[in-house]
Amino acid sequence: MTLSLPRLVVPALCAGLLMLAGCSGGGAPAPDAAQQAAAQAGAAAENLDTYRQLLRIGNDEMAVSMGKDIVRRFPQSEAAKEVQQTLPAIEKRYAEASEKSRLARLWLYQVAPMQGGTQSTATIQSSKPGGNDSVRLILRRHTDWGRSVFLFGAGAGFVCRGNCALPATVDGKPVRIKAFAPPSGEPALMFRDDGQFLKWLHGAKKITIDVTFADGEKKQTLVYEVGGFDPAKWQDVGAAKGK
Repeated sequence: MTLSLPRLVVPALCAGLLMLAGCSGGGAPAPDAAQQAAAQAGAAAENLDTYRQLLRIGNDEMAVSMGKDIVRRFPQSEAAKEVQQTLPAIEKRYAEASEKSRLARLWLYQVAPMQGGTQSTATIQSSKPGGNDSVRLILRRHTDWGRSVFLFGAGAGFVCRGNCALPATVDGKPVRIKAFAPPSGEPALMFRDDGQFLKWLHGAKKITIDVTFADGEKKQTLVYEVGGFDPAKWQDVGAAKGK
């Protein structure tokens, strides 16, 4: 004889199995499209409010970051449309300010005692070559020695027999810098006409100088990003004008 469950029991078991399957399937049902759209709109509105606040307090760095995030995450939203009206100008302003700050940080200004007098210097390292191979361009004022401009490297210094003319450019315009090696034997090149060089420096963005290193007579173009020079920070220590 074949055993069978009562007819009423089978539907009840099926219903119970369906309920168990629903419980093990992973929780509440997914939100519908309308709910998702509402959540996206709410998040976009909150981020837009933050973006507006950042603009009001002048925090361009965070405003650019937040603005880009809104456009990326909510490209079709009203928030993205509003951000896109102001973001390009904020990005440009932030990039210009960042570059200005970077160029200013390339210069180091110091005032200190030096061999019986007081010395004021403005120094910048070459961008090329960089690191341990960089060469310093130094503007100096000294109460006894006067004013001077020179390159200071390392090791054996530079090749410059007597007077030498260094090929150079000021924002791409070719010039010549007359120089000489100091008799003390320091790895330096002193500029003959520091006044002319300072005229070139004011307002310039980039200066290149071709030199030959004494070590192996290796030729090298030194690159200086001088656009951040601040004359007011290079202090006058009472040196005679032009000296």
